[in-house]
Amino acid sequence: MKGPPIKVNRAETAIRVSGLDFAYTSEPVLKGIGFELEQGAIGLLGPNGSGKTTLLRCLLGHVPLKVGQVEVLGHDMARTARAARAGLGWMPETGGIIPGMSGVGLVAYLGELSGMPARDAMQRAHEVLHYVGLADERYRPCEKYSQGMKQRLKLAQTLVHDPSWIFLDEPTSGLDPRGRVSILELIRDLAWNKNVGVILSTHLLADVEAVCNEIVVLRKGELLARQNLDGVARQPRQIFEVEGFGDTEGFLAGLAALGAEVTRDQRLLLVTLDMAQVAGEAGADGAWDAAAGVNAILTVAEAQDYALRRLRRRPVSLADEFYEMVEA
Repeated sequence: MKGPPIKVNRAETAIRVSGLDFAYTSEPVLKGIGFELEQGAIGLLGPNGSGKTTLLRCLLGHVPLKVGQVEVLGHDMARTARAARAGLGWMPETGGIIPGMSGVGLVAYLGELSGMPARDAMQRAHEVLHYVGLADERYRPCEKYSQGMKQRLKLAQTLVHDPSWIFLDEPTSGLDPRGRVSILELIRDLAWNKNVGVILSTHLLADVEAVCNEIVVLRKGELLARQNLDGVARQPRQIFEVEGFGDTEGFLAGLAALGAEVTRDQRLLLVTLDMAQVAGEAGADGAWDAAAGVNAILTVAEAQDYALRRLRRRPVSLADEFYEMVEA
């Protein structure tokens, strides 16, 4: 996928948050949030009401910050948020359309609001609209765009001023499957090929799996987890798929001695092991080594003369891990 060159000329591109508390009234929305992010593709997850949108507003300097520190692109967002926003792009879930303006006029207008000269903003508007696939519709009144076109237009607005980071709040909201895939391809291209930092806030876990290499999880205003998405399971209870023949009763008794729970799925035995018991402890990155579970099952099979046809850890999806985290 080709697109306009996205330039990152700022020396400081990190986002740092420490001890962040925030409340709209007396009830806290964010409590003791702290993390540091380097440019990449980060998924911001959490149940409704967990504080995701409020955290984005804090990162953008849209709300007053009184407790804790938020530093974006080297700027303290409590004091110099306006300077930082020159390097930030924001795609809200709702709004972003001004009736009566053409697509190119609206994007150029947002570029001027970001501090670009009018001529540069118009030129850049044409470039980003071509990138998001709206070149042929750029002179059309934006209120007549379909929902998918409106989302692409909002993404173009986010990119017009060459930001270092873009914050996306439910960018695939209301899209059909084809439109959703197209938007996710653009976001992935920006994060993986154009060196743009992306924070993707969504309730669609499949969107995060398609784009992101890291997740930040909020629950009830607190930072619940932060981890890489590398296909390595981090929950201590893991499921292994086993198929074989021989002394089944002896094999099941041996598994029970390991503390395993066993259920059947047609011809498969689904063996759930507590990796904290089998492997001892997680690795330095918080991941559990599946080899320890495999070796434990192999040892039982050998002792009970049970021949294995199949033995593998059942893949763990982000949805599995996410729901375990937030419902714990």
